Amino acid sequence: MTQGERRTTARRTVLGAAGATVLGASTALAAETGAAQAADERTAAADRAHGGGRGYRSLPVPTVIAHRGASGYRPEHTLGSYRHALDLGAHVIEQDLVPTKDGHLVCRHENDITGTTDVADHPEFASRKTTKSVDGTSYTGWFTEDFTLAELKTLRAKERIPGTRQKNTLYDGRWTIPTFEEVLRWAEDEGRRRGREIWLHVETKHPTYFRSLGLGLEERLAKLLRRYGRHRANSPVFLQSFEPSSIQRLSKLVDSPGVVLLSGAASRPWDFVQAGDPRTVADLVTPEGLRWIASYAKGIGPTLDLVIPKDASGRLGDPTTLVRDAHAEGLILHPYTHRNENAFLPVDFRRGTDPTAYGDSFGALKRYLGTGIDGLFSDNPDTALLGAADLTARD
Repeated sequence: MTQGERRTTARRTVLGAAGATVLGASTALAAETGAAQAADERTAAADRAHGGGRGYRSLPVPTVIAHRGASGYRPEHTLGSYRHALDLGAHVIEQDLVPTKDGHLVCRHENDITGTTDVADHPEFASRKTTKSVDGTSYTGWFTEDFTLAELKTLRAKERIPGTRQKNTLYDGRWTIPTFEEVLRWAEDEGRRRGREIWLHVETKHPTYFRSLGLGLEERLAKLLRRYGRHRANSPVFLQSFEPSSIQRLSKLVDSPGVVLLSGAASRPWDFVQAGDPRTVADLVTPEGLRWIASYAKGIGPTLDLVIPKDASGRLGDPTTLVRDAHAEGLILHPYTHRNENAFLPVDFRRGTDPTAYGDSFGALKRYLGTGIDGLFSDNPDTALLGAADLTARD
C-alpha cells in the first residue's frame, strides 16, 4: 500500500491478540452448464471456508491489517510473509496487485521489481531494464508488465529495505512472486485449516496507468473475486486504491466493500490529475468529500498523518477531526502504516540514535488507536495486536 514509497465504534475484543497465534450446440450447452455448476460448487465451498461471510462489521476493532504480510519479519508480498502474519494473529492480510505482460495479477507493492526480486541477477533479463514514467514519476528498473507470468516465476523475492531489516535478508530467495489467484487458493486452504475466514485487503496499484496499457486491473480482479466467492457485500475482502475511480469501477462489478486510500493532504490522486479534477486529498477529507466517498465506498485508508499530524520537529500534535467526520458518514478508517523501527516512528517515540532499532512502538500505538480509528496497517502485526489489547483492556 503506502503511496509514494519505493472506521468511533464500540470496542470489541481483539480476536487472536493474546495467542499470536469448460460439436455441437448441445455439447456446448452441456459444457457451459457443467462449468456453471463447477463455479457454483466452488463458490459454495469458498463460502463454507470463509465461515459463512459475516461481513466487515464482524471484524475485531481495532482491526490489525498485516501490511504486505508480516513485512517487518519476512520479505513483503510472499506466501511466507502472509502465513507468518496469520501465525502472529493478524486479522486481515494485505495484497498489492500489478499485472504481468500476459494479464495475470501478481502481488508486488510496485510494478518496479528491481528492489524486491533478484531480477538484476538474471542476465537473460538484462535487456528488459528500462526507464518509465509511472503516475508522473520516472523510475529505472525492471517492470512486471514487461514479463510474462512464466518469466516472473523464475525470479525469487527478496527484502526491499535490507539496510533497515537485515534479519529479513535471511529469507531472500525462499519464495517466488505469488499470483493473486494463488493467494485466493492459499486463503481457502488456510481458512479450512484454521477454522475461520481469512480476510484480505486488496489494492489496485496504478490503475489508470495500467488501463492505458490495455491491462485494466478492475475487470481482472472482479473475475477472480467471483470465481472464489469473494464478490459479495459480506465477503471477507476489502478492495482499496489510491484512485477513487478504481473503487467506483469495482463497485459496479462486485459488492465487496471498497476503501479509498488517502495520501498527503496536498497530493492529488493520479486519476484526478489525468481527468483534470482539481481536488486534493485535503478536499476529500472534508465532510463534503467524505460524503462523496461514502456514496460508493465503505471506508477510507488515510495516512496516519491525516489522523494525527506531526509538527515541524516530527513530533505528534493534536488529532484532527477526521475520525469523527468519517464516522459521521458511516465510513470506517484503516490508516497506514505503523512500524516498529525508529526511522518510521514520530520523533517523540524514537529511542536512541539507531534508525533501525525499535522505538516506543506501543506509545505511538496508544496515541493512534486512542483516536477511535477502526484499525490500522502494520508491518509488525504482533506489536499492533498487543497495543490494541492494551486499549481494549481499558474500555
